[in-house]
Amino acid sequence: MDQRNRTLQYNQIYVKYVLQTQGAAMENFFREQQRLIESISQTKRYLYDRIDWNERCIGILGARGTGKTTLMLQHVRERYGSSDKALYISVDSPYFLAHDLSEFAREFHQLGGEVLLVDEIHKYPDWSLHVKAIYDSLPGLRVVFSGSSLLQITKQKADLSRRAIVFNLHGLSLREYINFTLGKEYPAYSLEEILADHQQIAADICKEIKPLRQFRDYLQGGYYPFFLEGESFYILKVREVINHILEVDLPFVNRIEPRQVSKIKKLLYLLATGVPFVPNIAKLAEATDISRPRLYEYLEKLQDARLLNLVRSQGRGYEVLTKPEKILLENSNLMYAISEEVNTGSLRELFFVNQVRNASTIHPQLIESTVELSGRGDFIVKGRYTFEVGGKGKGFKQISGVDNGYVVADDIEVGFRNKLPLWVIGLMY
Repeated sequence: MDQRNRTLQYNQIYVKYVLQTQGAAMENFFREQQRLIESISQTKRYLYDRIDWNERCIGILGARGTGKTTLMLQHVRERYGSSDKALYISVDSPYFLAHDLSEFAREFHQLGGEVLLVDEIHKYPDWSLHVKAIYDSLPGLRVVFSGSSLLQITKQKADLSRRAIVFNLHGLSLREYINFTLGKEYPAYSLEEILADHQQIAADICKEIKPLRQFRDYLQGGYYPFFLEGESFYILKVREVINHILEVDLPFVNRIEPRQVSKIKKLLYLLATGVPFVPNIAKLAEATDISRPRLYEYLEKLQDARLLNLVRSQGRGYEVLTKPEKILLENSNLMYAISEEVNTGSLRELFFVNQVRNASTIHPQLIESTVELSGRGDFIVKGRYTFEVGGKGKGFKQISGVDNGYVVADDIEVGFRNKLPLWVIGLMY
């Protein structure tokens, strides 16, 4: 047999081997998908019905633990059942260390696949180039990808801004938590609807449940959907989320050196245990051994990672290297997971900022300037509504004479006129 024939025979054997191994891998992925579908919750997050699943390219970004995987698998279960037309994969599988994502998508499409759902997309090198290639070369295949909230779609190597419809998946709102735990179906209200009719909304809910009890439970252990798996290890799981974000996602997405991670952990701890009014950047830089320019950068990254909320004064802008006037943890469960003592004032403020900001930033294209610090009162929302946040005895002194001024008070079930319960703010998404 001459060299040419031997080469041809070798190539045929190799192609046959590749097809067999690819087929086996595809079968394994389908088997894993079915196992996952059988184990996921029936309860759907707020984002599920906001997504038009018929779009050709959909991105779902969010912090770890908010339910992105469950959302995609619920779509497979509802639309496709056990059909082989839809396939969920996670690209942090060892398989994709040696296999090309776009080629895998092509083969799946050739086998009749209609929608490929790709999890942990940020862990795949040059992922945006592969998504673009799939979009451009396989018009009959729809792609749904999920990834870290740290991802900046417009800053990737391939421009996906004209191709992908991208959504943010936040942690549970108080409304979702109540609906999940008590089997209710309370609707979401806009801020304007709450301000106009909060007394009736609260009164109707109070006829059926004790919202303050649910509110307290939510603040301690209800932001991440895995609370449904049981309360015993919830705080430990929240700490695991924090560590994974800091040790894996943050360095991976932003190319942060591992030796900086311990400094960032210390920074987060100092912010969690301090009263978050006017941060002293010089002291924080000294305490963490982080330069001031890099400290500003890390604060922004921690906000992108959904571990912090940075609040600036109205009109100050949101550029890196501008000092935030107030730094809050992103959600209340983080405070209970990190801090030994919880500051009640901080807890109230971070809940208010978290719920209002989450409700207004479902789409990543919307800037997070919805909540800013006010010269009168605590916060100004949408540049129009001024809020003073406090306990049930909080009065109107700080916002006296302010147009559209409201007091948001803790420890009350039902409000009156321009004084509304803090818990009602949790009904916005």
